[in-house]
Amino acid sequence: MEEFFNDLVKNIEGYYNQIVAVTPKLLLGLVVIVIMWLIAARIKMFADVRLKKRMHDPLLATFIANLVKAVLIIIGIFMMFRIIGLTAVASSILAGAGISAFVIGFALKDIGENFLAGILLAFKRPFTVGDIIESNGVRGKVMALNLRDTQIKSDGKDIYIPNALLVKNTLINFNRGGYLLQDFTFGLEYGSDYRACIDLVKQILNDEKDVVSEGKNSIVVLSGIVATAPQVNVRYWVKTDSLSTDGRVRSEVLIKVFTALKENGFVLKKE
Repeated sequence: MEEFFNDLVKNIEGYYNQIVAVTPKLLLGLVVIVIMWLIAARIKMFADVRLKKRMHDPLLATFIANLVKAVLIIIGIFMMFRIIGLTAVASSILAGAGISAFVIGFALKDIGENFLAGILLAFKRPFTVGDIIESNGVRGKVMALNLRDTQIKSDGKDIYIPNALLVKNTLINFNRGGYLLQDFTFGLEYGSDYRACIDLVKQILNDEKDVVSEGKNSIVVLSGIVATAPQVNVRYWVKTDSLSTDGRVRSEVLIKVFTALKENGFVLKKE
């Protein structure tokens, strides 16, 4: 029994001595990783500002700046391993990069997929900061392209769409041409003066300052009939900006059209 306790004490002393020996290295390693993190953050901010001035593409500039930050942090982690004395671990990570990449890639498939999709989006540039896009049933203004997702703002809410979804699915950019097509349909009472109704709506669209008239034609047609209610389809163009994306122009056009129809004796029908 005494020999057992002696061995136990020796093992505890050995562990204690090892902890005492490695503690300064561990603390130094933590200091190094914190310093590298701070340096990476500062370089990211500096690169972001400089690249935006030189590239005139804030989306790509921000993405590259984030990528530089991530690389510097990874370098800091390997430096920490080396200081602590885990050089073998760092070497084995590098030596087994192929196997590790396969295992980690399988385990973190979605993260890796979104990261690669982010690189494609950054260099292909189907949109930039401030563009109005629609994808996966969500429409809003692009705020930022991150390493994993794209941030857009819609109806005052920040929405984060995984980059892979933007690459795989249909993406609509309303800013490419600078104009957005809006439309709506309403039903008229059977037997109404349809030509007079069409002329009235066209006049309202021509008088509306936010409806584009140069180079774009507003269309008002009798598109069909639902039950006993003839359907009038209205299509017009507006400039792509915050007014068009938050629905204010559409709302104003609808109010003016329905008010004018009522004042001129037209009766709207659902069916």
